[in-house]
Amino acid sequence: MNVLPIPEAHYAKLPSGYRIHYRDDSLGGEGRRPVVVFLHGSGNGACGYSNFKGNIPALVQAGYRVITPDLIGYGYSDKPDNVEYHLDFFVACVQQTLDVIGVDKVTLIGNSLGGAIALGLALAHPQQVERLVLMAPGGLNDLPDYLAMPGMKMMFELFNAGAPVDHARLKAFFQAAFVVDPDVVDDQLVAERCALMKLQNAQVIKTMKVPNLTPRLPEIRQPALALWGLNERMMPESGILRLAKGLPNCRMVLVPNCGHWVMIEHRALFNRLVLDFLENG
Repeated sequence: MNVLPIPEAHYAKLPSGYRIHYRDDSLGGEGRRPVVVFLHGSGNGACGYSNFKGNIPALVQAGYRVITPDLIGYGYSDKPDNVEYHLDFFVACVQQTLDVIGVDKVTLIGNSLGGAIALGLALAHPQQVERLVLMAPGGLNDLPDYLAMPGMKMMFELFNAGAPVDHARLKAFFQAAFVVDPDVVDDQLVAERCALMKLQNAQVIKTMKVPNLTPRLPEIRQPALALWGLNERMMPESGILRLAKGLPNCRMVLVPNCGHWVMIEHRALFNRLVLDFLENG
C-alpha cells in the first residue's frame, strides 16, 4: 500500500472537467466568520498543505473556515499537459472551485504565484474578494526581472535537470532560494515536496505566464496586508513599492531575516499579523 506524502482531502469537479484537490478546515458553524482561502506558490512539489500547514490551525482555532486548494498542475489536483498555464487559467480554476464548494465571499492569502492569482481574482471578481493577504506576490514585474533573481534561476535549473532531483538536492535548493535560516527547511517538508514533484509534469513551468499587473493595482480597493522578506531571492525588491503604492488600501510589512517563505520562516509572526488584520483591518 502506497503512503501518500500529504493528507488527501476533498475534490471539486469543475465545469471544465478538471478536478481540484482542496482542504476544508473549520471548527464548524460556518458563516460566523469570513472564509479564508490559502493560495500556494509555484515550484518543485508545491501544494497547499506543505505551504500552509503551520498557519491553517491558528486561523481555524480563531473560528475561521479555511479552504486550501492545490492549484491546477500541483499537488493532487489535475495536471493537464495540453494547456498553457497562464494566470487567467489559474484564476478561472480557483474561482470555479469556490463556486463548486459554494463559497461566495473570501479573504485570499497568497504567496508568490498564489499572490498573483489573488490579485487576478480580485480584479476579475471584485465582488467575491473581501480582503487580501499577499506575501511577495508575482505579477509585479516583467519576466526578465524574475529570471535575473538568483532563486528563480535555481528553480528553473532544477525543473530542467536531466537527472532526477533527490532529497538532498531539493533541500539544498529550498535552503538557498527560499529562506535565511536553513533549519526551517526540515526533512519532512522536503520529503513531502520531493514525492509530489514526481507527480508534476514540465508543462506547468514551461508555459506559465503571469502578466505585469502593476498598472491595474489601483483598481483593487479591498483592504490588503502585504508581507515581504528583506532577504528575498525569488522576487525583485522593486515589487515592494509597486505593491505598497499601487494598492490604495495596503498595509506593507517588511520582515528582516526572512526570505520567500515568510509564512514558514516566521510562522508565529505571520499568524499574529494575519489574525490581527482579519479582526481589525
